[in-house]
Amino acid sequence: MPKIKIKTKKGAAKRFKVTGTGKLKRRHAYTGHLLSKKKSSRKRKLRKSAIVTGGERKSILKTLVR
Repeated sequence: MPKIKIKTKKGAAKRFKVTGTGKLKRRHAYTGHLLSKKKSSRKRKLRKSAIVTGGERKSILKTLVR
C-alpha cells in the first residue's frame, strides 16, 4: 500500500520562505493601508523582511512540508 503524501499548506507557502540556513523569513504587518499617518522611517523599517522566532517556528515548519 502506498504512503499518503502530506500536502503543503499553500497559504503558509505564500507567506513564509525557508532560508539556506533553515530560518523562516516573513513580511512585517501594518503595511497594507493607512500609510499616510505612519512615519517614513517606520514604513522603511517595515519594508524589510523579518525572521520568525519562538514557538511559532515549529508549527509553521510543519505546514511547509517539502
